Amino acid sequence: MTFLGLALILAGCLALAYREIRYTRREKVLDVGPLKASMDVQDSLNIPPVVGGLIVAGGVVLVILGVKKSGV
Repeated sequence: MTFLGLALILAGCLALAYREIRYTRREKVLDVGPLKASMDVQDSLNIPPVVGGLIVAGGVVLVILGVKKSGV
C-alpha cells in the first residue's frame, strides 16, 4: 500500500507540473471507394490542478495507512 501511495504522489506531482498531456491521433479525412486519406492531428488533454492535488492527497493517505498497518 505504501508503494502505491508513493506512486500516486509522484503521479500527482507530475500532473501539477505539466498540467497538459499532448498526443497525436489519426483522423480520416477522405474515404471514397478505393480513395482513402487521413491526417495526424495534435491534441491535448488539460489536467486541472485540483485533480493533481487530489491525487497527491490520496497518495499521502495511502502512505500513512501503509505505515500504520506495518507497525513502523
